Amino acid sequence: MDNTKAILALEDGTVFTGRSFTGHGEAVGEVVFNTSMSGYQEILTDPSYCGQMVTMTYPLIGSYGINDQDIESNRIQVRALLVKEYQAYPSNWRSKRSLADYLKAGDIPGIEGIDTRALTRHIRLAGAMKAALSTLDPDPDSLVEKARQSPDIVGTDLVKEVTCREPMLWQEGRPVKLDGGLDQFQWPEDGRGWRVVAIDYGVKLNILRSLEKRGCTILLVPAQVESETINRLNPHGLFLSNGPGDPAAVIYAVETIKDQIGRRPIFGICLGHQLIGLALGGKTFKLKFGHRGANQPVKDLKTGKVEITSQNHGFCVDMESLKNPDIELSHSNLNDNTLEGLIHKKISLFSVQYHPEASPGPHDASYLFDRFVEMMEKYHDNKHFGDV
Repeated sequence: MDNTKAILALEDGTVFTGRSFTGHGEAVGEVVFNTSMSGYQEILTDPSYCGQMVTMTYPLIGSYGINDQDIESNRIQVRALLVKEYQAYPSNWRSKRSLADYLKAGDIPGIEGIDTRALTRHIRLAGAMKAALSTLDPDPDSLVEKARQSPDIVGTDLVKEVTCREPMLWQEGRPVKLDGGLDQFQWPEDGRGWRVVAIDYGVKLNILRSLEKRGCTILLVPAQVESETINRLNPHGLFLSNGPGDPAAVIYAVETIKDQIGRRPIFGICLGHQLIGLALGGKTFKLKFGHRGANQPVKDLKTGKVEITSQNHGFCVDMESLKNPDIELSHSNLNDNTLEGLIHKKISLFSVQYHPEASPGPHDASYLFDRFVEMMEKYHDNKHFGDV
């Protein structure tokens, strides 16, 4: 295993040292922490981490290796992985290769020996911030300057880096390219019951698996899709996916959602939830250090039930900015009382900030996919919408 010295320099001048377990490399990005005890493979491949370096608060990472099933996209999305101690010799019957080999194949730095407790505490107190990581540049002052000069996530559209480049039909657990594109697309005659257009802002694959499991035929479309195209496709429901970065920077998505509200049932997760908030006239803001982990407590404001949820986001909808009396706040975060979900009282629309597909994480919120199907059923029965 490589023991090359690595330096992590934050934009505020704080410096941490460690050693690389993936060879030489350099990266810049926002440093954030995740409190999950496992699930590092899903975290690495979650498109919502685009532009970020992730530090794991659990001290030992790599013990069960990497398998072929637990990926959430087609590549590693994080800029770097920072851990306290790397386990070079995985032991798990599903493991196909080590974490180090996986990171090396993606040209992603992996650093161990970082004081992750001190780094996490610093982020909690000072906030998530930009950083530079290098085994090549030994000058901390130089790396601090590189961090300060790196792009800021606020105001940056990261969705364009992770969205699919062309539409795809999700069939039997995998995406299939369309012959002739959307212009010639026809919903499969032998397809499953509910036709869902899913806008890909950086979707996790287990979300699509969760929808397919509930009898949906899913057409995955790029984030830049226009409302007119969705109308022509005539789906029973519209799903808005998770994704990275600042929702206020994804202006084209907000405009499309505005035009779709009221036309068909809509369900949004994470970034999709934030974009719905903007489309409803609300505002978003950046959280100090975000919510990232598989142990986030959320309260259902209607039932009083508390769910333990999987989350990954650095921005939030400002609940005070939602002035429409027809918008009901459905869920709140018990750690900081921020908005975690909303429902429209008169229109078939709801959204949540967390990840009900729970990959990784608990399954407390998986019922939300059932709610979406029930909403499409109710809308169809009342509006005689399409053929099922």
